Amino acid sequence: MSKQLTKAEEQIMQVLWDLQEASVKEVIDKLPEPKPAYNTVSTIIRILETKEFVDHKPVGRGFIYYPIIEKETYSNQSLHKLMNGYFDGSFKSMVSFFVKENKMDVEELESILKEVNKNKKS
Repeated sequence: MSKQLTKAEEQIMQVLWDLQEASVKEVIDKLPEPKPAYNTVSTIIRILETKEFVDHKPVGRGFIYYPIIEKETYSNQSLHKLMNGYFDGSFKSMVSFFVKENKMDVEELESILKEVNKNKKS
């Protein structure tokens, strides 16, 4: 999976990841105001199908859509793209940037380190 999502596509995917499956109307109901038009959301979902992020099943006269790419898979791919594109593939450089720019405190950094160490042991 090397396809990137637009901001609008990602917003729709966030809803589908949260709901697991939904009609276009149910997706719209979960979006913030101002709500996009039904046709707009329907078109974006069809684009997501073309990009192979979403599939559908017929229900009555309509369709129910569901993600076929896991959120974690997409997040991981996006993070690697960010790291490679802006930090020369260096995780250390990326973390250093976020620590410096976001004024991360010691407790947050220690929490991250504990999580990393826990995952290494798994």
